[in-house]
Amino acid sequence: MSPVFFYIFGGLAIAFSLLVIIKKSLIASAFSLVVVFFSFGAIYALLDAHLVAALQVLVYAGAIMVLFIFVIMLLNADVQSVKSTRANSFFVVFAVLGSLLTLGLFVWSFRHVTTSLPPGQFTTEAVANAGGNTQVVSELLFSEYILPFELTSVLLLTAIVGAVVLVKRHRRSAKNAAS
Repeated sequence: MSPVFFYIFGGLAIAFSLLVIIKKSLIASAFSLVVVFFSFGAIYALLDAHLVAALQVLVYAGAIMVLFIFVIMLLNADVQSVKSTRANSFFVVFAVLGSLLTLGLFVWSFRHVTTSLPPGQFTTEAVANAGGNTQVVSELLFSEYILPFELTSVLLLTAIVGAVVLVKRHRRSAKNAAS
């Protein structure tokens, strides 16, 4: 893995993450988030986690972002000017405190967490001998972790059904109010 590419993609991820927060247009923020997801996918590819890189690009940069942009356009969401209120000042205070806490934890982890961990069950050699990381992940996902995988599927299906019910209920109440 080349550290130069790691720093390039890491810098892109940080810069476009900031753009997600700073941009006033929701569509521009969503497209900035696409660049962040692609940067993460490139970092995963640099780390030889090719399955995770492919899933990152296909699922997050592809499907999830299409869903986000569809919802933004469907709701015709428009950012209105935010007036300075007491709630906004509380948000700023908590955002600054959260950022300082995160920075403190980051500095603490660099000082106290050791990087010389003993090798785990899935070393690079073991993964290569098992047929690559795709083979290992799929075997674990459909054997040892099948219950969490299926529960996640049911949770996502429930969220989709709930969203459809809420949209239909909102449209029905809007139609009744108009007539």
